[in-house]
Amino acid sequence: MTDSGIPPAESGVPTSSAAAAAGPRPRVGAGNVASAAGGGTLPPIEPPETDDFWSDDDAPEPAPAPARNVQRQLRTTMEWVAVAIGALVVALLIKAFLLQAFYIPSASMDPTLHEDDRVLVNKLSYRIGDVQRGDVIVFEKPESASGEIDDFIKRVVGLGGEAVSFRDGSVFIDGLELSEGYIDGALTSTSSVIPGCANKIAAADNCVIPEGMVFVMGDNRGSSQDSRFFGPIPTDTIVGRAFLKVWPLGDIGFL
Repeated sequence: MTDSGIPPAESGVPTSSAAAAAGPRPRVGAGNVASAAGGGTLPPIEPPETDDFWSDDDAPEPAPAPARNVQRQLRTTMEWVAVAIGALVVALLIKAFLLQAFYIPSASMDPTLHEDDRVLVNKLSYRIGDVQRGDVIVFEKPESASGEIDDFIKRVVGLGGEAVSFRDGSVFIDGLELSEGYIDGALTSTSSVIPGCANKIAAADNCVIPEGMVFVMGDNRGSSQDSRFFGPIPTDTIVGRAFLKVWPLGDIGFL
C-alpha cells in the first residue's frame, strides 16, 4: 500500500499506462474478440430487420402448374374469340359500305355473265360518282317485277332525260343507234307498253326516261326481265356497280 492510496500494479488492475500498452480496447460488435471478462467471443450483431418497399405480404402463392395451364388456355381462347369478333365486324362493315359478292341467278346476262357466276359489287361507286351508260349494276327488285329474287343485275342502257327507242332489232338513244358489242349480235325487241316513262303517250317502242332514273336491260335480250317490262328504275335503288367476276376461277376478270 502506497501513500497515494492507489493499489500497486501487482493487484491485477492495470494502470492507465499499462492499459495503453495493452493496445486499443475491442469495439462492441467486433465479434470473435476476447472479452475483458474472460476470453469468450461476442456473437455477431445481426443486421436490423427492414421492410422491403416492393414486397407484398398479401400476394397469393403461385398457382400450381395445372392451374397455370388452364389460365393460359383460357387466355388464348379469349384472344382468338376477340380476333374472330373483330374480323366479323370488319367483314360486316365492308359488306355494308364497300364491297359485296353476288351470284348470278339466271341466264339474263349471257354472254357476259352466266348462271351461278359470282361478281364483286362496289357499293361506293355511285356515292362518289354518277351512273354511266354501259355499267353493269345490281339494284333492288322493282315492285312490278315477278319472281322471288331480291336483287337484279342488268346493264345501264339509258340515263335520265334521254329517249330510248327500238327499231329493226337495235337500240337508239335520242335517235342515235347504240353500239352494243356485249350482246354478241343479238336482236332487241319489245312487245308491251313500257311503264313509268315520261312519254306523253305510252308506247312499246320508245321511252323517255325520267330524271333520277335509268333504263336497264340484260345482255341476253331474248331472255331478260328488264326495263322493257317494269320500266326505268330509280337510281337510289341501285346497290352498286358490278366490276369484277370472281367465279369460276378460270374466268376471273373485270367487267
